[in-house]
Amino acid sequence: MKRFGMTIYLALALAACLVPLAGLLWYRGTESSENRKLSDFPALKAEDGWNIEFLSEAGDWFEEHFAYRQELVTADAVLRGSLFGVSTEDGVIKGTDGWLYYMDSLDDYLGSEILSDRGLFNIAHSLALMQEYIEKAGRTFLFTVAPNKNSLYPEHMPYYYRTKVSDTHSIDRLRPLLEEQGVNYVDLYTAFEAKDEVLYHARDSHWNNKGAALAAETILDALGREHRSYEDADYTVRTDFEGDLDVMLYPEAVTPEDEIYYDEPFTYEYLTEIESTFDPLIDTSRADAEGGLLMYRDSFGNALLPFMAQEFADAEFSRGVPYYVDDMFFCGADTVVVERAERFLPDMGKNPPVFQSPEREIAILQAQDGTAKAGATTCEASDEGLFLKLGGQVDSSFIGTESEIYLCVNGENTYEAFPLNLETEELRTDCGYAVYIEKSRLEDEELSVELYVDTDGTLTKAYQSEVSVPA
Repeated sequence: MKRFGMTIYLALALAACLVPLAGLLWYRGTESSENRKLSDFPALKAEDGWNIEFLSEAGDWFEEHFAYRQELVTADAVLRGSLFGVSTEDGVIKGTDGWLYYMDSLDDYLGSEILSDRGLFNIAHSLALMQEYIEKAGRTFLFTVAPNKNSLYPEHMPYYYRTKVSDTHSIDRLRPLLEEQGVNYVDLYTAFEAKDEVLYHARDSHWNNKGAALAAETILDALGREHRSYEDADYTVRTDFEGDLDVMLYPEAVTPEDEIYYDEPFTYEYLTEIESTFDPLIDTSRADAEGGLLMYRDSFGNALLPFMAQEFADAEFSRGVPYYVDDMFFCGADTVVVERAERFLPDMGKNPPVFQSPEREIAILQAQDGTAKAGATTCEASDEGLFLKLGGQVDSSFIGTESEIYLCVNGENTYEAFPLNLETEELRTDCGYAVYIEKSRLEDEELSVELYVDTDGTLTKAYQSEVSVPA
């Protein structure tokens, strides 16, 4: 009997192990909730011969597609969440009382791995250069930051994240720099903090529709535009919202939560067919409105879009990064808004906007002659469509917290560079720069470049070289 029982046990264990493989014969699962493209089944033979990586690639494919994967992932998440109060999904933090938070916001929440003073200046100054370009073109510019959920509502974060390095967030340190640089910034954090009610979803990383309405009204007020008010508007509550974090963690056991729907309908129209408000480029029109909007946004713009589209005759909503600012000419915008999630602020320092860099008059003849050690200051040229990009890194010994960088080309034109944060596998520095020059301005196949750094009024020549223009 003991041997028989062991045989039955082994047979059941083997059958359980074979179900994920054998189940592929009949199982048609739901689409994966993971925020990435799953692999295709590998080919046994390629154009250049047999695929020697077939077994490895087939293993990767099976790991992503085995039968009942979503159900097993959900069961594992529910079990470990119930017993140990932890998340099984790397991108999700399991909070208390059913709350979920996005893992990408954790460093900023804890005050660890925060941006340097120079890194924050790079963001603020690039925005100031962007605003200068837009305003010279007769348009209005505004920048805003969508707060992280745990910045506004930290009380549901797990106890083991209560010990922080600092209570100061990057946005707290960025605000005074934005003011110093003259950037037209609207503070959504203060607007949300002034409200007694929770305006974010518990199981999603974003604000609810009432929060989106508040954000839109705060932005429109800052732009000085008359707009519809939602303060006392009638609305209906429906329990039909599925949070992005909930779907990631419990793909087959999502708990719908309340969402607010305003009773008065929106009257704008989409100019092209869309799948969702998360599409990369969306154009809208409203016949009885005025003005044009170009809004660069991220996922917080999904719920924000209807409230903004309702207030403009024409609006374009782009998720493109970097920001190709000349888009404002093509879509006829008189207003340009940049909305960025707080957790994505570090990315802004790595991706300066793309437009013709401003020409400057600087006292080159009075510049000190600095000497950078080999490789410490660099300049490379790359093709960026209508623009030639000249960029690289500057020897950190020349760079102060608020140093401005200039590039003189062929001894004739001097351009102010966008300061940026460089981060690769080999390099991490806040002393990067980029200059964009319209190709129509250049005729030479090789350019003579000189790089200058202005620190507290002292101009230093930090680099000189010949740079080849890409064919």
